[in-house]
Amino acid sequence: MITEYLSNFIISTNYSKIPEDVIEKAKTCFIDFLGISLRGSHMKSGTIIKEIISDGEESTVIGYKKAHSLDSALANGTFAHSIDLDDGHRFAQLHPGSCVIPSALAICESYNRNGKDFLTSMIVGYELALTLGMLANPIHRNKGFHSTGTCGTFGAAGAASKSLNLRENEIINALGVAGTQACGLLESDHSGSMAKHLHAGKAAQSGVLSAILAEKGFTGAKSILDGKEGFLNVMVEYGGFDPEQLRFQLNLGGFHIKNVYLKKYPVCRHLHTSLDALIDIINQNNISSGEINNIIIKTYKIASQHDNYQPNSIEAVRQSLPVVMALAALGSNLNQPNMDYDEKNSEIKEMVEKIVIEEESELEKYFPEKRPSEVILKTKDQIYKKTCFLPQGEPENPLKRSDILDKFSKLNPKVDMEVIGLVEDIENYKMQDIMEILNEEFKIKN
Repeated sequence: MITEYLSNFIISTNYSKIPEDVIEKAKTCFIDFLGISLRGSHMKSGTIIKEIISDGEESTVIGYKKAHSLDSALANGTFAHSIDLDDGHRFAQLHPGSCVIPSALAICESYNRNGKDFLTSMIVGYELALTLGMLANPIHRNKGFHSTGTCGTFGAAGAASKSLNLRENEIINALGVAGTQACGLLESDHSGSMAKHLHAGKAAQSGVLSAILAEKGFTGAKSILDGKEGFLNVMVEYGGFDPEQLRFQLNLGGFHIKNVYLKKYPVCRHLHTSLDALIDIINQNNISSGEINNIIIKTYKIASQHDNYQPNSIEAVRQSLPVVMALAALGSNLNQPNMDYDEKNSEIKEMVEKIVIEEESELEKYFPEKRPSEVILKTKDQIYKKTCFLPQGEPENPLKRSDILDKFSKLNPKVDMEVIGLVEDIENYKMQDIMEILNEEFKIKN
């Protein structure tokens, strides 16, 4: 059974065997998560979540208070996914950090684990979520499932299991309990609803719940992944594959966190190459918005389907290729969650009408290895073209730690960035202590 294979991987992974570059990437992802979650805690979905969680002493709700580990995982996961700025992986097609980090954080704080324990649990959780995402997709995504909510639940359970130091059979049970809770439908994403944010929050919470229950003897299906009515057969349709073949296809231990991308713009990842191309054209040629006659976007199928010209919520705006391109053309501040969007602004409406989206079969051939987009900007006298194959933040075109710190500061300008430097030395702290220091600053300054 695959769950046995995953369980052995979780148990055998320890901090001393993890390469230094993997540890450094995990720290960068954690800093990114903290900055996004702190800002996300003030978005509408975040404020609603805060209204329903109870007081507790176990673990930190970022920018807020202490709560029960289940509540903190739910809240922090929702915060982290609420502004479309969280990390992701283009082959796994999911956002691991918003699911895995809240789970590892909740348990490591609750059980007074140290920074080494936290980083190890986090890396283990990323590995499970990303490996299953790569195994399941693109079929899983094409069936309408949001892999962040589904595969992310397994990753969160793996992280929580490692944090609790569960035994093999307990981990198998935790994964079994997690798998039956794995959920998330893309209809929530593409309709522009807050339920998309909940996918990550629920994945994190379900991971914590699964591990806690398993520790107490609660059982889950050992065959939850490769059974006749398990995840792979029902939600991916892998019928006919031998479980032993699938076990080797998983290829655990490659530390896939190294290939996680970090985001520059608070919009769906499929829109980023188009934005990069357009912004480069405008900046390189000093083009003003008034000079633009029209903008043609030629891109791969999934990106071209983000073609809502009249989004009715900020969540829908973040999924709208024509609107975010119009905002970029008008020089809006894309570093902020709401991107200076005003649905009543006539200038935005006029620019949106100048944008044409075309699905390009030649570019489709490059997906998912690349996420290509060709942007053609026309003025009265000139035609400008730019093709981007990968957006900024991918491992081939990475954002540096300094870029992530700058991103944190722009999202949360009142926070003293010196306190974030504690993450560099996280191994020497208990997670309770470091989160108390960080959150005290977050609460005072935000």
